[in-house]
Amino acid sequence: MLLSILTMLLAMDMGTGYAIMGSAIGAGLVAIGAGVGIGQIGGRAMEAIGRQPEVAGRVQSIALVIAALIEAIALFGVVICLLISFK
Repeated sequence: MLLSILTMLLAMDMGTGYAIMGSAIGAGLVAIGAGVGIGQIGGRAMEAIGRQPEVAGRVQSIALVIAALIEAIALFGVVICLLISFK
């Protein structure tokens, strides 16, 4: 299995190999960016709830919507990277 994958990669021209490597790096950066973004949202939401506990429900719902939007953007980025690698 591994030998067939290596043989396939060696048979490709250099442009295809660079595209696959670039798309893999791009997908990794998208995942890291989404993780950092959602971590920032969670931290800031907890800070806001700690400062004003009476608005906890509103802050939580807004943070959930923003986290979902970040996940959607990250999924879009990964799909674009996969499309590049399979081209």
